[in-house]
Amino acid sequence: MIRSELLQALAKDNPELRTDEVEQVVDIFFDEIGSRLAEGGRVELRGFGAFSTREREARKGRNPRTGEAVDVPAKKVPYFKPGKEMRRMLNED
Repeated sequence: MIRSELLQALAKDNPELRTDEVEQVVDIFFDEIGSRLAEGGRVELRGFGAFSTREREARKGRNPRTGEAVDVPAKKVPYFKPGKEMRRMLNED
C-alpha cells in the first residue's frame, strides 16, 4: 500500500472528514513517529508493533562502480518489531 491508497481508505471509512483533514491526520501521525525516533525514543502501537532505532557501527565498504574501499560512518537506522497480533495475522494458515 502506498500513501495515496492509505489516504483513500481512510477517507472512505471516515466520510465526515474532508480530504485535506484526512491528509493532515496522516501527516501528523508519521511526523510524530519520525520526531520521536529522531529524539532516540520508541513508538509502540499495541497490536501492531514497535518502532525504535538501532546503532550501526562504522565499517569499510566498497564503491560498486570502482571497487574502491570507502569508510562508512556509524549511524542510527530505524527498526520495526511486529507485535504478537501482527505476527499471528501474518502466519495464519
